[in-house]
Amino acid sequence: MTKFSAFPVCLQALIGVLGAFLFTVAGAALVFFLNRESEKSKGAFDGFSSGVMLSAAFFSLLLPALEVPVRISSAWAVTSGFVCGALLIWGADMFFSGKNERSGGTKLLYASVTLHNVPEGLAVGVAFSGGVLPGLMLALGIGIQNFPEGFCLAYPLHQRGFSKKKSFLLSVLSGAVEIPFALVGAAVFSSGGYMAFALAFAAGAMVAVTSTELIAEAFQKKNPLALICFTFGFAFIMVLDLLFS
Repeated sequence: MTKFSAFPVCLQALIGVLGAFLFTVAGAALVFFLNRESEKSKGAFDGFSSGVMLSAAFFSLLLPALEVPVRISSAWAVTSGFVCGALLIWGADMFFSGKNERSGGTKLLYASVTLHNVPEGLAVGVAFSGGVLPGLMLALGIGIQNFPEGFCLAYPLHQRGFSKKKSFLLSVLSGAVEIPFALVGAAVFSSGGYMAFALAFAAGAMVAVTSTELIAEAFQKKNPLALICFTFGFAFIMVLDLLFS
């Protein structure tokens, strides 16, 4: 720990975010062990995915955003960020609605998850700028969360017609955006107001796309297993965030 603390902050953040990124790779790799599933199984996985994403939006993004010290009102920074994130998804949904519906939904899902990873990377960098222990704890917490998220992006992509290899690579690339933004966070992005807005912005996007895409698909057949898996996915991320916060 003493030797690690002697490293430059940007190098500490890079090591920490690379560790978190490896969890994304491991989660996305699970898609190689799955075959085409039944409608009931698909509803269960969609339910779990939506639970994970909604829980991450609230516990990993909105709550930390409310705790960030800001120069202006926290209510204003977080609310405006959340609304702007949701409006971005609404605009993207309107754009893609003129195209193939299934393709549009896939692009919307991918864009939202990728956007969600931006403030997580920033958060890791900012945490390391505040000390080694906070940085390591946050990187570990985000890494553990990244494992199901990597799978929860790769699996829907595969279900929407992508090959397992392409689904894996796209999920990994989505998680890789955390790396450069962690360096940005460590170097220049420690301003409280901007960080709160960025976290809430990603949360708004996550809630919007999860509601319109994953939840809609998971519960369209009124599959009770989908509700069970949704509850488990939500509780799973909630517990992880509470343990590592």
